[in-house]
Amino acid sequence: MVLEWTNHLCPYVKKHYKSDNMQALQRNYTDKDVVWLSIISSAPGKQGHVSADKANELTQSRNAAPSHVLFDENGDVGKLYGAKTTPHMYIIDPKGTLRYAGAIDSIKSANPADIPKATNYVTAGMTSLMAGSAIEKKVTAPYGCAVKYKS
Repeated sequence: MVLEWTNHLCPYVKKHYKSDNMQALQRNYTDKDVVWLSIISSAPGKQGHVSADKANELTQSRNAAPSHVLFDENGDVGKLYGAKTTPHMYIIDPKGTLRYAGAIDSIKSANPADIPKATNYVTAGMTSLMAGSAIEKKVTAPYGCAVKYKS
């Protein structure tokens, strides 16, 4: 399972969606029966908070392909995982063990031109996990916009 914290107004999230990078990851792994959850922990009145209709519209207009979008207005799930930024990525193995937590990639920028030069930690982690190998980098520092929690 992959957990992706998202906020459609965050420039770092926009980097990965406007370039089709996030959607390509979503399609790649959901095609392999991996559950991908896009999680919105933005509280009402905070940047990135959306209604269910708006979330569906964003998913469709961006050609996003998560298995599900999870609304976490109270921030319970985000705080449980310690999600700090958007995007903040997590990989959980089939037994429910957290295997990776951190940045989507190795270049902390909002510039889409950096994507091809970066090491994609989600791809590296999922490749290792699917091959039955240990994930080399288990934790990296996430980068992006702060999750807009209620409190």
